[in-house]
Amino acid sequence: MPPPITRSIMRSPWQAGPAAGTEGPALVSVTEFTADRHSHTVPIALAGLRLRRSWPGTPGAVGMWLWTDPWHKRSGSVSLWTDERALYAFVGRPDHLRIVRAYKDRGAIRATAWTADRPDPAAAWTAAHALISGTTPWPIASVHTQEGPQST
Repeated sequence: MPPPITRSIMRSPWQAGPAAGTEGPALVSVTEFTADRHSHTVPIALAGLRLRRSWPGTPGAVGMWLWTDPWHKRSGSVSLWTDERALYAFVGRPDHLRIVRAYKDRGAIRATAWTADRPDPAAAWTAAHALISGTTPWPIASVHTQEGPQST
């Protein structure tokens, strides 16, 4: 299958978290949900927007974007974290788990993460965009490196 058309990817404005301005290494996380039907894309995107409202109070969150590729039934997030513990705490929150459980049978999800030497939103978006636009393949298994996503 050819890679998605890059022009169709839209993103939200950067949403800073309480750890914005943090120095040192940062964890970059990229998620992608591909809906089984077009009718599922709007509800999942709206759920993401509702969840985004809590971002300014999310411990360990440096910042994030939501993105969507409506023509290809895809949406997801690109987020920066102080560390894995902060990311896993967010992933385990009841509001996040409700969304995951509500949509898990309505499409496919994939995610990857890597460690950057500093929280650099521009560099994170560039690497994430290469994944979601199809110019860089998604890793088979997630490996944390200084250079960005790698395949094993």
